[in-house]
Amino acid sequence: MFKKDLILRNPLRLMGHETEDILPKGGFGAVLARAGVGKTAFLVQLAFNSLLRNKNVLHISLDDPVKKVCLWYEEVFRNIAHQYNVKQTDQLWEAILPYRFIMTFKVEGFSVPKLEERLTDLTEQGIFLPHMILIDGLPFDETVRKPLSDLKTLAINHSMHVWFAVRIHRHERPGPDGMPAPLLQVADLFEVAIQLQPVGKEIHVRGLKGGTAPSDHPALLLDPSTMLIKDKG
Repeated sequence: MFKKDLILRNPLRLMGHETEDILPKGGFGAVLARAGVGKTAFLVQLAFNSLLRNKNVLHISLDDPVKKVCLWYEEVFRNIAHQYNVKQTDQLWEAILPYRFIMTFKVEGFSVPKLEERLTDLTEQGIFLPHMILIDGLPFDETVRKPLSDLKTLAINHSMHVWFAVRIHRHERPGPDGMPAPLLQVADLFEVAIQLQPVGKEIHVRGLKGGTAPSDHPALLLDPSTMLIKDKG
């Protein structure tokens, strides 16, 4: 099965997001969870939804080296191929790889001007023009508003949208509307926020902002064995 024949359900469609890209140009989305719950796997599935439509995805990791990020993609791809019974996995993998670019920074060395400089190098040389950016490992502390505001401007100027993996902690109290602490002061910059919440042996996918209203019984789960999104039913 080649990519044009592969029907990969958009993992957020059942939460009320009907557009192909989920986010508008310049839009921000957050995937929030505690460490080890599945934020990176969720981001990678969002990436595959774009890659299969020939959309360029820039994956920025502030935690892991390129090799480890590649392993995430390979593992998620294997699980998707198995779940959808894809036969020509090698051809499909080779077909989507040109649309992915991985970039790494040290956390302390990351800044929007540095990212903009690297982006300019890539685009001016015709190497890569991203349609979507994933950022994994950005600390959402009291200083994050300024870089997020600058990133918002960058995304709007380049007609891109950006997804962030946001780490939350058990001891942090959410806001009155249930928004986790790391996003409380910057929620206005985000169009969509999703929380991955362990409940017993399941991981529930909860919509906090954007799409349909949050539900106590979400329609989607993250399968702990494959880290793939699936229907609750």
